[in-house]
Amino acid sequence: MLKEVKCLEERQKYILKEIIETYIKKVKPVGSKLLAKRMKCSSATVRNEMAHLEDLGLIEKAHVSSGRIPSEKGYKYYVDNLMKPKELTGEDVLKLQTIFQNHELVLSDAINSCMQVISDITSYTSVVLGKSSKENALKQVSIVPLDNSRIIALICTDKGLVINKQFNLEKSINLEEVVKTSEIVNKMLIGTPIDEVNERLEFEVKPVIAKKMKQYEAVYNIFYDAFTDFTKNNLFMSGKTNFLKQPEYNNVEEVRKIINKFEDESFIKHIEAKKEGINIYIGKETEIDPNVTVIKTKFCLNGEEKTIAIVGPKRMEYGKVVALLDYINKNIGGV
Repeated sequence: MLKEVKCLEERQKYILKEIIETYIKKVKPVGSKLLAKRMKCSSATVRNEMAHLEDLGLIEKAHVSSGRIPSEKGYKYYVDNLMKPKELTGEDVLKLQTIFQNHELVLSDAINSCMQVISDITSYTSVVLGKSSKENALKQVSIVPLDNSRIIALICTDKGLVINKQFNLEKSINLEEVVKTSEIVNKMLIGTPIDEVNERLEFEVKPVIAKKMKQYEAVYNIFYDAFTDFTKNNLFMSGKTNFLKQPEYNNVEEVRKIINKFEDESFIKHIEAKKEGINIYIGKETEIDPNVTVIKTKFCLNGEEKTIAIVGPKRMEYGKVVALLDYINKNIGGV
């Protein structure tokens, strides 16, 4: 039975920190000789301290080496007591700043783009998760003309969520017909769950507008596309196959299981952030897979609470990921 970790001595903390951070970088068990060289002390001294850390369940023996690797308990102790967010490189900050300063992007697209960059920087999987569209019902759809050839479709729900999508109108499409269709949609579909709107749009609204306008198909497609975007708006994922890049995942079947879980809505729900701040879940506590870590936080966008998360191996660069999520959070005004 593992002993409870109450208080480690400074040397023990140093050794644990070195083992974890070295293993994160090298993906190789860490031996006493390497640590003794860094600490300028005898290997016997280091071995004694490592034995104590192993007795506490913070490190464990690797199968292929005399060195030690962090245990799940060790990672948790590290995150709670030893880890410090790393300072972002100028290059990383510039990549993210460039996106946030691009005023042609709406904030939701900027966030998705930033998470894609983070996925590229870290080689982990990034997720932006909103509330399920099943929880929202249509309150109103509005058409806002920008000029003769461009419009914005605004969709509002009973939960206060608002999304917009810009369309370029074909020359054959009459703006008045688009506005008229929005009035028909509001009359017929208000109160309909968002994920059911497109079905009713096709079988109830489309036959009505087909009798009233020539270009009904093109007009119908505008509303169909807008509502389709809405239902997809609750999930963005980048770097889903990045687990293949991680050396500890050399079993393709194991990687496939993890990737398949990203397709399963019941598993994706476990990624939703429920606590304030940036929170770290390691191994079994992720409720996704015992071999992964999830670092996540939440923010508000257009009145909707959303989650941004990074999913990777337990051997994750915790300090770097926390710093990246903190940067995103500060730029969007996290909850």
